[in-house]
Amino acid sequence: MTPSTTPEAIPVILDVDTGVDDAMAILFALAHPGINVLGISCVAGNASLERVVDNTLRILDVAEAPQIPVAAGARRPLLEPARSAAHVHGESGLGTLQLPPTNRKAEPISSIELMHRLIRASPHRVTLVGLAPQTNLALLLRQYPDVVDNIQRIVFMGGSTTVGNATAVAEFNVWHDPEAAAIVLDSGVPTFMYGLDVFNQVSVPEQVAVALAHSDSGLAHVVGRLLSNRVALGSGRNAEYTGLIGDAGALCALVDPDALQTAMLPLRVQLSGYGRGQTLVDKRTHPGEDIMHGLASQWEAAEVALDVDVDRYVQLFLETLGLGSALPA
Repeated sequence: MTPSTTPEAIPVILDVDTGVDDAMAILFALAHPGINVLGISCVAGNASLERVVDNTLRILDVAEAPQIPVAAGARRPLLEPARSAAHVHGESGLGTLQLPPTNRKAEPISSIELMHRLIRASPHRVTLVGLAPQTNLALLLRQYPDVVDNIQRIVFMGGSTTVGNATAVAEFNVWHDPEAAAIVLDSGVPTFMYGLDVFNQVSVPEQVAVALAHSDSGLAHVVGRLLSNRVALGSGRNAEYTGLIGDAGALCALVDPDALQTAMLPLRVQLSGYGRGQTLVDKRTHPGEDIMHGLASQWEAAEVALDVDVDRYVQLFLETLGLGSALPA
């Protein structure tokens, strides 16, 4: 499935906690000729680190990918214990999807070391795409600050300007390791936040997912099953179809940014209290009393995705994977 990349392809390192939507993001990144995946870094999040690594290697088999280096990183957040997301992604991390065992092996070095080597060796500045808790990225930036000059920017799926999902105000990836997210924002590297504001919008129609899941094509079947993963959206509620492409949207943002409405906004991560893990985004158009009276602490500026052309990203996602024929005429 994996095409040859174009000379202008964006050199990318993916940092993943491969669950359902990370899997779709990996498949998209490998299929799009405008993205050159240099390597994949794994971190605990949606599943344990061991499962994340194994899931990632199996998804590379689905994609018939070349020998892309994959390495394991952090097993837990910087300060807190790891927390399972099995209620969303299942115990395996891939819902009910079962993939054959793989002969691929992870690199014998840590993902932090792998990212450092790949960034330093790249003739072009690398884009880091964080689709998981940002523990690995924070460790990289603290342990190897020399990489900053060869990083184009950090695109991360995480955060929200409105409601959360892990808590009423915090999105899972940031909530899982708020200190790591704060370190990344404070690193001096340009950041792009693809948060729940857009993540929760890009949904493939259920009839399309069902048709794909019943396909004889291995790739179509896998994508259909991933899209069809059902989640209970509230206490006492039955599992429901969402059809979200999820993390894959952050890769769509790399190759088709014009389908997004974005803004450069002050951003910070709340590190204490019930709001721990919340991304505070200052969308005011005029300075408030905190600024006028010198009470505002330092905020970092980030590009934040606020809205998205849903149909355009659904079409881009499916057509990149060679599945555009499943869309209604």
